[in-house]
Amino acid sequence: MNDELQHLKNLGKTSAQWLHAVGIHSASDLRRLGAVDAYRAVRTRGFRASKVLLYAIEGALLDIHWNDIPLERKNALNQQFDATTQRKKN
Repeated sequence: MNDELQHLKNLGKTSAQWLHAVGIHSASDLRRLGAVDAYRAVRTRGFRASKVLLYAIEGALLDIHWNDIPLERKNALNQQFDATTQRKKN
């Protein structure tokens, strides 16, 4: 199987399967949604994904290893996720 998502940096079989399950099937789908919304979709679907998936998706979009994402950017991603998650609860 030639899975475009698995060819992106940081994304393996499981993360690609989770993304497919929420309707993300290509790099362009992922770019259109962005890391935070893609991660939220996976979590909302009930998958027990850690924050590492959030960083992995961001790294895939930037073509860098997730561990090379600066701490400031990781913090910004977490804040964006938390802020939009809070808004959806209210």
